[in-house]
Amino acid sequence: MKTEWYLAELVMKITVTDDPRNVVHQNLVLIRADSADQAYEKAIQVGKKEEISYDNPAGKAVHFHFEGVSDLVDIIEEDLEDGVELDFHYTVAMPDEKIRALVPPRDRLRAFLPPRWTRPELLAEGPDYTSGEVMAMVAQMMKVEREGKDPSK
Repeated sequence: MKTEWYLAELVMKITVTDDPRNVVHQNLVLIRADSADQAYEKAIQVGKKEEISYDNPAGKAVHFHFEGVSDLVDIIEEDLEDGVELDFHYTVAMPDEKIRALVPPRDRLRAFLPPRWTRPELLAEGPDYTSGEVMAMVAQMMKVEREGKDPSK
């Protein structure tokens, strides 16, 4: 049996106590396995390990629940290397204007945008599922930085 790489999409539902809305993450994870069955089982294990609970800054309980695997793609049968195609989508007879709309300017690509959690306009869209503990650490680090102290001490 040859070990292969799979791309699994995991569905995580996030709920916050006293907020009727939920947030759903669809996370892409890389899985190395000897078969599709093994990759599926490993993807489930990864998803279950992501089930956590903590309090947000307002003291409300946040719960991450693994809902399941929504996709599993066999991507390659060789070593990963720079430029390897992982997956593809295709459309037949797409108009040129729609093709152009698929390609945003460089500065609108997610890698060039600030992380979502640092953009208040995006956080306001749903329940606050930030970690109170992490936000307190960030606030402390920012305070130390403003005061010109070394945060590692």
